[in-house]
Parts: sequence; structure tokens; C-alpha cells
Amino acid sequence: MFGKIFNKSNVEKKIEIKSPKIWDPRLKAFWTGDNPGSMILAVLAALTIRWLLLEAYVIPTGSLLPSLLINDHIFVNKLTYGIRVPFSENWMVKFREPERGEIVVFKYPVDMSTFFIKRVIGIPGDKIKVENGNLYVNDQLQERTVPESSDDFDWLNDENLNGRDGGYQDATSNYTHFTEKLQNSKGGFTNHSIMMRKTEMTSDSGNGEWTVPEDSLFMMGDNRNNSHDSRYWGFVPKKNILGRAGFVWLSCDKMIPFVPIICNPLTIRWTRFGHTFQQ
Repeated sequence: MFGKIFNKSNVEKKIEIKSPKIWDPRLKAFWTGDNPGSMILAVLAALTIRWLLLEAYVIPTGSLLPSLLINDHIFVNKLTYGIRVPFSENWMVKFREPERGEIVVFKYPVDMSTFFIKRVIGIPGDKIKVENGNLYVNDQLQERTVPESSDDFDWLNDENLNGRDGGYQDATSNYTHFTEKLQNSKGGFTNHSIMMRKTEMTSDSGNGEWTVPEDSLFMMGDNRNNSHDSRYWGFVPKKNILGRAGFVWLSCDKMIPFVPIICNPLTIRWTRFGHTFQQ
């Protein structure tokens, strides 16, 4: 009989191709391309930037008009005052203390889950007095003058005021724009915009005297007759401070109704990109 001889040349060799172990963090492939490691690095980078450097916030109310408009999107510098322990109110390193005139974001002392933004008016040891619309710091009247420029006030329209803060129909014509010279602890001045309702410029609303305790700050809004601030709910512990306001990176008149954190592209205020404010 004839037999068929088999040898290596006519045996089909099957080669097993092993796929890379993309879930093995010891491999370079894990950290590159679309693999899980690259996503982990991206998330860690974003969290580090948010914790250490910058965080974005949207201005929800008109308490800082005319300096900051409703729906201004701002970056807050979280490195100005120091570095915190992650997910903590404790400081790893402190660079300096908040100064009078600076605009800061902080946790509202009455409800720590709510973030507020106001201007620092008083630092520890300061004696603050508000009397008939006038602001005194350590018995010194903080001067109000006619602004050299109306740029801040020119941004306003009636819609910025209607139904906001005051709770009734309002108009820009009801307000007067001033420059306030707020003296800082080094003897210099922060010249910043404030606005006051004409019929309440000498009102006793918000009158009072306060001495700022240690490790605390006294905050006020620039829209003096429409700001819920330290005049009404007290001091802000320094540990509540999240960072110093930096600049406007996006701004719009209206948000998308069903996504209230996104600007309506048809109402973007293009010339406010990069806008800074006096502090």
C-alpha cells in the first residue's frame, strides 16, 4: 500500500497572536493611546488643575454689578493665597492673606454647599461702619468720586436688574455709578466701581458697626443696595476662601434654558473676553 508521508513542511502551523494586556499598568501601552491609563492621567491632571491652580465659576446674581455681570464666566486663581490639603480646608502652604479690595470666592458660612463671590472690605482687626450709605474703615471714610470712565456701567441694561436681587422691576436709570477708593493695609488704594440706587443713597438699610475677628473677613458687594453680604449674615472665616477672582473668559446675556450652565451663543458678549476687574 502506498502511504502518505507527513513532515514539518506540510503541517499547517498555527500561530497564536496574543493581544496586549491593556489593563496591565506595568506596560507602556496602558498609559498611551485610548487605553485606560491615558484616561486616568487626564482625569488626574484635570483634578490637579482644579484643586491647585484654576477653577471656573459663573456669576449667578447682580450683587457685584457693575464690576461683574450676571452670566460672566470667570476663572478663579486658587494658588493666590496658598496650597490646601486636597479635599480639606487646611493649608499645606500659605503664601499671603486676602487683602481689602480683592474679589474672592468663598463658601457661604450659613450654607457651606453654596459658593458666594464678594469683595473683601475688612480684614482681621478692622472696624467697619456703614452709615447712611457711607463706608468707614477704621474710622476713615472711604471716598466716593465720579468715575473717570463709565465703561463698567455702560455694560448694564435693565434686564440685568429686573427680577434680580431687588425682587421687582428695576432700571439702570435708578442708579448712580461711583468709584470707591478703598484703602488697603499697605497704604495704597483699590479704585473700584460701585453702584447705588438714587433713592437709597442715604438709606439706613445695612447700617451698623462691626469689628472683624481673627481669621475672618468682612465682605460686601459692589451693588450696594442689592447685595446679601456680611452686613446681614456676618463674617467669613478665612478657611472658607476658595480663591481670588481672575478674569472673564466667557460672558453672555442669557443661558440656554434647559442647560443653565451653558451660554446661549446668540447672546455672547464678545468684547468681554479677557475682561479684568479692579481689585
